[in-house]
Amino acid sequence: MPSPDAAIDTQDLGKRFGALEAVRGLRLSVDRGESFALVGPDGAGKTTTIRMLCGIMDPDQGSATVLGLDSVKKAEAIKERIGYMPQRFGLYDDLTVDENMAFYADLYQVPLATRRQKVPELLGFSNLTPFRGRLAGQLSGGMRQKLGLACALIHTPELLILDEPTCGVDPVSRREFWHILYRLLAGGMTIFVSTAYLDEAERAHRVGLMHKGRLLVADTPAAVRAQFEGQLMEVRVDDLRAGHQALEGHPQVLRVLARGDRLMVTVADRERAWPGLAAALDQAGLGGARWLAAEPSLEDLFVQIIAEQGAAA
Repeated sequence: MPSPDAAIDTQDLGKRFGALEAVRGLRLSVDRGESFALVGPDGAGKTTTIRMLCGIMDPDQGSATVLGLDSVKKAEAIKERIGYMPQRFGLYDDLTVDENMAFYADLYQVPLATRRQKVPELLGFSNLTPFRGRLAGQLSGGMRQKLGLACALIHTPELLILDEPTCGVDPVSRREFWHILYRLLAGGMTIFVSTAYLDEAERAHRVGLMHKGRLLVADTPAAVRAQFEGQLMEVRVDDLRAGHQALEGHPQVLRVLARGDRLMVTVADRERAWPGLAAALDQAGLGGARWLAAEPSLEDLFVQIIAEQGAAA
């Protein structure tokens, strides 16, 4: 039975497209008033999951309840109570900001008195007030996403579902977008967001890592990171490629990844491992290498889980 406090609850939810099992046995619960980030690469099953939650697509197995409503039997009722922003939100480029807002207000049958209050509030909330007369097609990527969000909120939904809302948006706009989401959370809204950006997922109350249709883990970012096996060290060398070759396959190295201008090396014990790693680097002509202790990120854990699954396959 779904939890009475759950905004979203799924039981063995699954969807298949021919031979492809896009979502497999998904069990997930999201409480009211929390933010949940579903993370995974393209093809992980994030969008298919969201479409089933929104009542756009029926599952092939299992069930889902959204705001206490069955996603298949009560799909239309769910659509009235949620705000949904797909990857490509349907803004009309030849309409102004105000006209797009009016269109979605009409679509959701928002009373005139309500929209007179709501539209200025949402445009101010998203810093779009100075651009009310500008065509949507003339807005920057970040501004378009904020307008899409404002349109999705015009009917005051209880639950906001966002499918990779900041994909392709510059870092400054991404940060501004999340500031808006924080304010919505403070007002009691529940937010379910999919993203390919692991740094964004860190901002949510809880995060789920998804790969090839399966939910691998779901917990707070801190609890997820705590599942990392081994210790992580940041190694600085003059030649990144040569350093990677020298350490890859070393008996004390569990995993080595190049990240930016450094190597992220996973070992069982940093202090014990370093003399052997330093010797291997010296032998490769990379004397003077240095290291620092590093804390694993969600990306580090995700890479570790995927590598372990690949080794077990």
